[in-house]
Amino acid sequence: MTGFALRDLIDDRPEDGVFRVNRALFRDPDLFDLEMKHIFEGGWVFIGLATQAENPHDYFTSFIGRVPIIVSRDGEGALHCFVNACPHKGVRLIQKLCGNARRHVCPYHSWTFDSAGANKNIKWQKSGCYGAGFDQENHNLAPVAKFGEYRGFLFASLNADVPSLDEHLGEARKLLDLVVDKSPEGVELVPGRVTFTYAANWKMQLENCSDQYHFTSTHPSYIRILDQRAKEQAEDVVQSSLGASDFWQEEASGTSGGTMSFDHGHVLNWGIMPVSSAIPEFERAEQLARDHGEAKRNWMFNMRNLTIFPNLQIAENASSQMRVIRPLAAGLTEMQTWCIAPRGESAQARTFRIRQYEDFFNPTGMATPDDTVCYEEAQLGMAEQDRPWLQGHARGLTASKEGGNMYADMIDLKPARNVVADAQLCDESLFASYYRAWAQRMAEVIA
Repeated sequence: MTGFALRDLIDDRPEDGVFRVNRALFRDPDLFDLEMKHIFEGGWVFIGLATQAENPHDYFTSFIGRVPIIVSRDGEGALHCFVNACPHKGVRLIQKLCGNARRHVCPYHSWTFDSAGANKNIKWQKSGCYGAGFDQENHNLAPVAKFGEYRGFLFASLNADVPSLDEHLGEARKLLDLVVDKSPEGVELVPGRVTFTYAANWKMQLENCSDQYHFTSTHPSYIRILDQRAKEQAEDVVQSSLGASDFWQEEASGTSGGTMSFDHGHVLNWGIMPVSSAIPEFERAEQLARDHGEAKRNWMFNMRNLTIFPNLQIAENASSQMRVIRPLAAGLTEMQTWCIAPRGESAQARTFRIRQYEDFFNPTGMATPDDTVCYEEAQLGMAEQDRPWLQGHARGLTASKEGGNMYADMIDLKPARNVVADAQLCDESLFASYYRAWAQRMAEVIA
């Protein structure tokens, strides 16, 4: 136990206009252990896309919290999710990130399993003088307690006592629809997984994806380049989708976007972006409007930073990125990122998307390094001190309204709360959804 009470960690008093978070949430190792057990191993987490194991006997590996897992498609085409550990000695069965194999052989004692997880061979079993109890045990790979798919997005839980996946995703399913419906063939990951770590807490990344407030402060070099490119208008430079929009610009007037919060900790930060040639989907803009209606098409072009609590983020702004958060320690986090794209888009659109992606995302882009440096500087500020409460969750409290708004109504989206914002409001009240979901999962162990 940690010695903390929930009220020591999250000061949630909407009647007084107060929402504050204690720095301890970002540094305390005992809290981190509880987070792993009750948030990452105690509820639904995102584990990958079905297209990562598309063909019979394809597989990929990942983690649910601290537990290694395998997602495998068997010979009949069914997907499975197992604990990636041989039942014999617990050795991790597959060490590769992905591949295709009909059989998996444990490197320690050669126990063998097929792509459906069934044990197919125990080395020298007949001469092993096993007792009757051994024969009565299940020697197959252990399936996870819950495994589900929503339109190609795969989720799993080590805890069977969770709501259905549809209930967990709730209205956020409609935001995943916006990603998938860009193509009748769905979405895929562009080859080229990037994995990196930063020396700070996982909630830094959780918040940053939803944090419009930092953009002009943290990324001035990128903004200067956008300005320079606009002046030069050279044909050999990457056209920026952000450069073609003004939802983030200080001088913009009127409604520029906003935020929406959903049950179970899912949130959306969004901004109005025009249907323009600065976005790779422009080649199908008219077809998307015919297939889904103009309002839904326009939402597909909007900037949308979506978080499915606690570990999936889809950022559609400067390009399109899928991020998976994996906490390693209270002050260490692993990120896995991919460019996510509609299947079947033209080679020209795919090239354009990748160039935009390289421009902004990943450790080699012009934005990600700015963010991770700030995370690590912020982690230093999480040291125990006399003033434990952070002041970074207060913007937008009085603008936050229960339910939806005219923009949500356009796609029949029903958030729990929303903020309609101009370019300078930069709502932080949506972070409360993260911490209320956090508190809900931790309530059974922190009074």
